[in-house]
Amino acid sequence: MTTTALITGANKGIGFEIARQLAERGVTAVVGARDDERGRAAAERLGQPYVLLDVTDEESVQAAAKWIEREYGRLDVLVNNAGVAGGWPPEPNPSATPASTLREVYETNVFGVVTVTNAMLPLLRRSEAGRIVNVSSELGSISLALDPETPFWENNLLAYNSSKSALNMVTASYAKELRDTPIKVNACTPGYCATDLNGHTGYRTAEQGAVIAVRLATLGADGPTGAFLSEDGPLTW
Repeated sequence: MTTTALITGANKGIGFEIARQLAERGVTAVVGARDDERGRAAAERLGQPYVLLDVTDEESVQAAAKWIEREYGRLDVLVNNAGVAGGWPPEPNPSATPASTLREVYETNVFGVVTVTNAMLPLLRRSEAGRIVNVSSELGSISLALDPETPFWENNLLAYNSSKSALNMVTASYAKELRDTPIKVNACTPGYCATDLNGHTGYRTAEQGAVIAVRLATLGADGPTGAFLSEDGPLTW
């Protein structure tokens, strides 16, 4: 039986690489994207299906869920990859960051994840081994943010960092709810990858960044749930 995965924000960057690497493993990797032209082009390059999906639009999300149900009957993997930084470069200090920027970032990075997860959960429950992977960031770790000895100390980005901290708690909350089901829910950090999100200033490639998400998407029954992981292992929350 073919495994079916949905990856949000998969028309470029890390999302595209997650879809590509899953497809290489024989997974049907549905490319979710809010830009119809770019989404279709990415799916064509991958030889994979495409669905129009704007995580900030409830109607778009529900339509995507109905399409997946019609086409596949269930969903085995959901990768919540779509994310925004709130402008680049970001505001230098929290006190210089307007609340409107937080609302904009949270709409995608937090509320969008909840909207998509809730819409896809009935389909994931039909899977024998459902997997939810939320693409977070080291910058969402409160422990690392408060440690002057880490490289994250200087990146005091109120909107983006706090949205990823919130996403980590979203991950933990779903993992708790689904703990007695076959569905595993985890958060991961791809590391600092060169993508449009950061003006391509990262030192890792999108291909490298996708590895941990793919690993969590294909976890065996003995794999973790409710974890926050990098490619090198667990991270502090």
